[in-house]
Amino acid sequence: MVLVKYNLTYWLVSHNVWPEGPEATDKLSLNYTIDMMIGELYVITFVTAIKITLDYLKEHKRVALLEKTQLETELRFLKTQVSPHFFFNTLNNIYSLSVEKSNKTPRMILKLSELMRYLLYETRERRQTLEKEIIYIQNYLDLERVRYDENLEVNMYISGDIQDKKIAPILLLTFIENAFKHGADKNIGKVKININFKIIENFLYFTVTNPLPQISEHQKPNKKAGGIGLVNAKKRLELGYNKNDYKLSIKQKKNKFVVKLKIKVA
Repeated sequence: MVLVKYNLTYWLVSHNVWPEGPEATDKLSLNYTIDMMIGELYVITFVTAIKITLDYLKEHKRVALLEKTQLETELRFLKTQVSPHFFFNTLNNIYSLSVEKSNKTPRMILKLSELMRYLLYETRERRQTLEKEIIYIQNYLDLERVRYDENLEVNMYISGDIQDKKIAPILLLTFIENAFKHGADKNIGKVKININFKIIENFLYFTVTNPLPQISEHQKPNKKAGGIGLVNAKKRLELGYNKNDYKLSIKQKKNKFVVKLKIKVA
């Protein structure tokens, strides 16, 4: 670069190849060479810095897009796990009633078809309206009431404004289904399950309470509450929400199993 600059200046501009130097010169001296090399180094460093910055921004954008795609893929996968898990349990219930030739079977099939329609067409987005989710849960509760009849008492309370609130689809159902699996299925006699929806500003305070399974003297308590459903729900919360947007608490209090979820629904 120094040689090219020297020759171009000498033959096309002036024999004084270093006009900004301490004295006029027409030779390729050591001082001239060092000064020109430092100047070129500044230019190369500046251009290199721009290139590195542009490459970093491009790579950062690519990685962010890849992470977002992976996150959405994993969330869709977790959501698809919920549906077969739910339908498997419900079909088992319908099968049991059909074996008994129960008159409840047609009603359960009708309710199940309504739930399937919702799962197939209303849960494609990352967020669903809280109002539709509650209607979906009510249909599920109707299904369970048909199954258990007078042996089941379900109390659902809703307070606050649920309009224009959104939540991850079929997330809350996991906790309710778990209450039936470990509360109603494993207890003899009448079972009471309480479900509470409380909206305060931009947060939903959701609570589900069910009795603990009855344990005989030959049985040991299952320390690990729930199964794939609760694990799935926790993973969906971690992936779909920021840490400050939710708080999940799962505890045993005396003879009850209590799930509390504070979650942002704005």
